Amino acid sequence: MLSAAEFQRYSRQIALPDIGPEGQERLRAARVLIVGAGGLGSPVALYLAAAGVGTLGIIDFDKVDASNLHRQLLHGTNDVGRAKVDSAADRLRDVNPHVSVETHEMALTSSNALDLIRTYGIVVDASDNFATRYLVNDACVLTGVPNVYGSVERFEGQVAVFATHDGPCYRCLFREPPPPGLVPTCAEAGVFGVMPGLIGMLQATEVIKLLVETGEPLIGRLLVVDAKRMRFRTIEVRRDPACPVCGTREQTGLIDYEVFCGVRPPTDADENELELEPRALAHRLSAGSPLTLIDVREPWEFDIAHLPGAELVPGSAMPERAKTLPRDRDVVLYCHVGGRSGYWLNVLRSMGFTRVSHLRGGIDAWSSDVDPSVPRY
Repeated sequence: MLSAAEFQRYSRQIALPDIGPEGQERLRAARVLIVGAGGLGSPVALYLAAAGVGTLGIIDFDKVDASNLHRQLLHGTNDVGRAKVDSAADRLRDVNPHVSVETHEMALTSSNALDLIRTYGIVVDASDNFATRYLVNDACVLTGVPNVYGSVERFEGQVAVFATHDGPCYRCLFREPPPPGLVPTCAEAGVFGVMPGLIGMLQATEVIKLLVETGEPLIGRLLVVDAKRMRFRTIEVRRDPACPVCGTREQTGLIDYEVFCGVRPPTDADENELELEPRALAHRLSAGSPLTLIDVREPWEFDIAHLPGAELVPGSAMPERAKTLPRDRDVVLYCHVGGRSGYWLNVLRSMGFTRVSHLRGGIDAWSSDVDPSVPRY
């Protein structure tokens, strides 16, 4: 039974015939896990807390950075350097003290996802990378927990509800991930600050609809939002009988999603030959080791900061530059955070280059681990 304080707090929501006291009690009894306390996770968490969802789980391993603040409204300037889950918990408890916040300061992985997700009734995928999206999807299908998906890129975003009993899953729409580096991260491509807010609010809307059982959730439909032209369109998504997760069910467990998405090589490859830690590269440069250092970012990024002696070769120019790259000396690639350089690393290795590697974490890691005077962006 709702308390007098709860009736007062949610009175405008309870007044809706589609919710009423019964719907509000369903919200209070609900357990929702939000994967990511960043751009998407911020509006999702704030609106679900305000709506009275009884238990919110927040999983994130990152710390608040100043570059987050233009879009991640769970966090403020005074939170820079704090764990995102701690900042989020404080903000959400202030928004609504009736809500229980469970924090999980860790990465979601194949070893912990099933045990964690099965303790919640709905999962909100507010992640920002393909490996986590496939992991969340597969874990939700295997545990029978609906997945409210959202993603943003620059001025566009997507929302859908996956992994319901009769609906499709994320793999029905995207059977295979794109090649690593092909789709830039928010850090690389930029993101319109209000875009995660818009998509996150739509995700929160879908969660509430599922919990109170009203309206038509985005099951079997992908909502695509173009903020520049302010256009919304819906794409029908059908369940794929050949989907290995929700169709044939041939995949019965979780896999290594970083390998699946090409983020890192299979375990039988020697990662030490493929990736250089920032300090290791710094040592080689200071020792004067002969190598060709290639920056695969865009010119505007190169103007912000670059490593000494680096040659700028944007991705669009790499196919032509590859024809003249030396094969008898080491070639080291780097980008902003490692995604694009990892992609071109794989391309060059497929072309027969054996002495090529890339900088783990990109110039961002270089600034963090080697030279703090290098601007971060």
